[in-house]
Amino acid sequence: MKVMYLTIELMIGFFLLFIIVKLVGKKIINQITPFTFIASIVLGELLGNAVYDHQIGAFYIIYSMVLWGGLLFIVEYLGQKFLAFRGIFEGKPSALIKNGKVDYEELKKNRMNINQLQSLLRQSETFSIREVAFCYLEANGSISILKKSKYQKTTQGDFNMSIKPVYVPVTLIRDGKVLWDELNDLGFNESWLKTQLKSQGISDYKDVFLAEWLEDDGLFVQTY
Repeated sequence: MKVMYLTIELMIGFFLLFIIVKLVGKKIINQITPFTFIASIVLGELLGNAVYDHQIGAFYIIYSMVLWGGLLFIVEYLGQKFLAFRGIFEGKPSALIKNGKVDYEELKKNRMNINQLQSLLRQSETFSIREVAFCYLEANGSISILKKSKYQKTTQGDFNMSIKPVYVPVTLIRDGKVLWDELNDLGFNESWLKTQLKSQGISDYKDVFLAEWLEDDGLFVQTY
């Protein structure tokens, strides 16, 4: 009987968790703000504790998760409708570097020191503060950097080069199976695909681990 109750509770918790994430949105997974980070932990703890506590029945699992999910939904809804409410729950980015100068007061407000700032910069492939014009600490703890013009990466536009169109690679075969929908969307057929494979010495789809089509680079094929 215990196994049956556990199975029922797990199934209830699984589908409730799925519904809550769908309703509240992807932010609870990406943990964009400290609030969503804590909320996702509490949600998991509610489900875990309720499932493995034999004195708590299915009703209490449903009640606790629906209540918590409802509160999350209300917070997200109010955050979308009211700017002031959004600022309270989501927070605002902090400018740690302005016009190339570190704002020590802003560092103190965010309980950071210069070593931590340098570490975050290095993780963003910026190894010197002198390269940075502006640096913002986002609500989720990551940083956004705008480098000074002389340290920014050059682009094709800087050299007046013609801009080439960008194409998205499309997988046509994965694990030996042809993705016919993808093939048809490109306007190709099975005859074309077989010809492409034969040109690379491949006669059977099952021999292909991955086949990927890129408009300006042709078909890339990797066998097992």
